[in-house]
Parts: sequence; structure tokens; C-alpha cells
Amino acid sequence: MAFFSSKIDSIHAILSGCLSTLPIRTVDPQSAISQPLHCFPEDSQQEVEDIIRRMKPSTCVLDPFPTALVKTNISIISPLITTVIDNSIQAGHVPPALKTAIIRPILKKLSLDPEILANYRPISNLPFLSKVLEKAVSARLQDHLKHNNLFERFQSGFRSAHSTETALMRVTNDLLMTADAGSPSLLILLELSAAFDTVDHCILLNRLHHTIGLTDTALDWFHLYLTDRTEYVSIGGARSGTHTVTCGVPQGSVLGPTLFTLYMLPLGQIISCFGVSFRCYADDTQLYIKMDSSPSATLLPPSPLSLITTCLEEIKAWMKHNFLQLNSSKTEVILVGTPHQIQSSSITSITFYGQVIPLSTSVTNLGVIFDPHLTFEAHIKRLCKNSFHHLRNIAKLRPSLSFPDAKKLIHAFVSSRLDYCNALLTGTTDAPIDGQPIAIRR
Repeated sequence: MAFFSSKIDSIHAILSGCLSTLPIRTVDPQSAISQPLHCFPEDSQQEVEDIIRRMKPSTCVLDPFPTALVKTNISIISPLITTVIDNSIQAGHVPPALKTAIIRPILKKLSLDPEILANYRPISNLPFLSKVLEKAVSARLQDHLKHNNLFERFQSGFRSAHSTETALMRVTNDLLMTADAGSPSLLILLELSAAFDTVDHCILLNRLHHTIGLTDTALDWFHLYLTDRTEYVSIGGARSGTHTVTCGVPQGSVLGPTLFTLYMLPLGQIISCFGVSFRCYADDTQLYIKMDSSPSATLLPPSPLSLITTCLEEIKAWMKHNFLQLNSSKTEVILVGTPHQIQSSSITSITFYGQVIPLSTSVTNLGVIFDPHLTFEAHIKRLCKNSFHHLRNIAKLRPSLSFPDAKKLIHAFVSSRLDYCNALLTGTTDAPIDGQPIAIRR
């Protein structure tokens, strides 16, 4: 627990020291709120039962009894749960028992060294009743956001009918259309460090009030939801000391992802001021801009390269003022276009806060490998290689597996990978995909 808490404290201390020296662009509220949200509508027993039925039967050690028991006896227990939730949302109060989380450290990637603490991501495991309460509040918050059209248009994270696939489809389509029009595009992928954990509560509450339109009891509820939270790490029966959370939104919670996207709302307005296209998925942000390679265009200020450089500086300044750490060392840049457009371009790198970032020959964008010509050949080869690896391992176990169990393993380790963002492969040439149908048949 000490490692995770000291990491966040260190980031906050570093960013606090930069605030007085950084200029920041003033961003007005996104739009006028037609109807502020003063209080949450009452819940009903039927609504609570529907929420519980849709939830997974996972149980937290903080729960007084197994979740499966609640789901089995839902008609008996739901009136009590409904009363607790209704009292909470009507009074703007969150019971302290529902603000404690058990932290489960999860490796960011299976290939990383498990002995290095920095390779772990802290995931909050919350009580079942806490998640039911958050789902009830989330439904009311989502209704308010939809009614007032407060969603970031280019944010694809944690929204109905949006996904990593829709985000990448939009970016890919824009890049291909620009190439068809005769120009390459510069694509920049930004990465944040511990983004969910460094969210400043005061800034978030201010944003919920002035930008989202939450007031009175509704705002009080979120204030109590965020403050005085506690957490501790539990591994194999051993636990750390309890730590009081002073910033951040809990990863693994229901409301955390939505609150983070609302926290990031002003970023879209800043990027739009420069005429730079962008797409976000939670804390993953990608910028792209048309690069005019004609000699005469480069003499006319501001050039696309200077625009994107200034935009990046504004983004970093805004993030520091909002206690978000942009990881410049992991920022990736790639030039996308036809082979002729790439060869004709003189761009080899960009400069970001004094750091020269060279163009990459490929980048991994939300799990998909992007190459300069968008052939996705490297992505397909990796996809087939991984699929064959898992197929071989499953084949070794096949004599000991029933057909339903073998089917589950195939779906979990093979077809799920083949299905992920496969709409991007529409229109690609047949040559690189030769291995994929073989993987499917096997």
C-alpha cells in the first residue's frame, strides 16, 4: 500500500511545484445547462432488483454474505437494499462502510516482471452493496448527461454504443480519407501515468457543479462519495494498513470511469482550438492532423507541425494544472499515408517540451498495431501467431476436455482475439490475412 500511495503523493508534489510557472488556456463551461440536477429521483424496488439481476455474482471479502445468496433471495432482500439506496440518494449521504475498498494489484501486462511493484495496477474491490448504489446513481447521472448533451463528442470510453472499435474506426477512416485527398497525417498517441489515481477532488467537484450542473443534494452526494474513502491491499490472506484516499477515483468502481471522463471534458475544447482532430478512450488520447508536404505550404505560418507542437504544450500545461501527469517518454508518433506521401515528407520527428520524439515505424493503438500505410499486416501476423499459440496449447489438453469446456477455451483465448476490432480489417488485401482463416478453421 505504501508504494501506491507514495507514488500518487510524489506525482501530486511534482505537479504542484509546476503550477505557478505554467500558463493555461481559459476554458469556459461546455454548454448552458438547461436543467440543473438538484437531487436524484427516488429509486424503486423493481429498479434495484433489475440492477442486482444484471450484476455478476462476484463477492468481496467486505460483504457480510455471498452475492449469490443475495441474487437467490432477491425478493426478500431487495426491500432492505432499496431502503438503504433511497435514504442515501435522497439525503445526499454515503455510508462510511461503503467507502472502503480492497486493493488487488494486477499486472499491467503478463509479460512484465512480477517482482517490480511499478508493473502493477491497483484495482479496487468494492462491497456488493456499494456497487448497487453506484449503479443506481450512475443511471441518474447518465440521464442528466444525455438530457443536457454533456458528453464529449469524441470520447468513446464508458459510453453506450461506443467502444475501442468505434474509436479506431473513426480515426482510421479519417486518416484514409486524408491520404486519398493527397496528404499524409501525423498521428500522436498520448499516455498518462496513474490517471485515475491523481484526479483532484476539488477540481472534479467544481467541474460537476459548474460544467455538469449538479447542485444541492446531488452535489453533496458526490462530495461525500469522494471524501474520506479508505483502502488497503490484500494478497493471499495478508493485508496492509488502511490508507485514507485524498485524491483519485477508484478503479474497479462503477462511477469512477464516468467521473474521469467528466474530469477530462475541458481537454477536448483546448484541442479543438487548434483545429487538431482527436479521439479519446478513457485516458488514452490520440491527436492527428493533416500534413501538407508541398514546399509552398510550409512557408505559410502556422504550419501543421507548429500547430500540433503548440497544441501539445497546451495539453501538458492543462494536465499539470489538473494534476494529471503526461508521460512524454511514452508518447508515440507515426506518419500515416501512401508510400509516396511518406517518402515525400521531410518530417522525421517532433519536439515535445524539449524532448525529440522520432517517428515510429509502427505503434500499438488501443491494442491494434498501426503501420504507416494502414495495411495492418503486422497486427494480423501477431494475431495469427497468438491464436496458433493458444490453439496448440488447447489441443494438448483436448483429450481431457469436454466439448463445452473446449468451446469455452476457444472463445476465451482465440475467437475473442479474432473478433477484437476486426472491422478495421475490412478492405485490407488478402495477402496478410492468409493465416487468419486457418486459425478460425482450427
